[in-house]
Amino acid sequence: MHRDFHVSNLMKYKKQLATIDTQDALIGNRAYDLASLIDDVRFKSNKKFKDNIYNYYLKSNKIKINEVILQNDFEILSVLRNMKIIGIFTRLAVRDKKNVYLKLIPYAWKLIELRIKNNRLFDDLKKILDLNFSKEVRNLK
Repeated sequence: MHRDFHVSNLMKYKKQLATIDTQDALIGNRAYDLASLIDDVRFKSNKKFKDNIYNYYLKSNKIKINEVILQNDFEILSVLRNMKIIGIFTRLAVRDKKNVYLKLIPYAWKLIELRIKNNRLFDDLKKILDLNFSKEVRNLK
C-alpha cells in the first residue's frame, strides 16, 4: 500500500496514471489506499461520487474480493486515517504554525461521521466521540 495515496500524489505521465511520494509504501491492507483516495480531505466530493469510485474499484479488480470484508476494512481504515489526519493537522497548526491545515479538519470529521453512522461496529466509538468531542467541535451543529 502507498500509505499517502490521494489526488495530489497522482499525476499523468506518458498518457498513464502514475504515483509519486512512495517512500512510505509497505505491504498492507488494500482498503487503506482506497479509503485514502475516496475519503481524501483535500478533495471534497459527494457520497454518490465516492460510491462510484468504490464500485469501479470492485468491478475492475481482477482478484476475487470478499465485498463484506473489503467494505468493513474500508470503513475502519477511513475512520482511523481521518482521526490520524485530525491529530497531525492540529499538531502542524500548533507546533509549526501551519494554520492552513485547520480548514481541512471539519471535512475530516464529516468523513468520520459518514463512515460510522450506519455501521454497528462503531457504536462504542460513537459514544466515545460524543463524550469527548462536542458536536460543535465536530461541526455537527
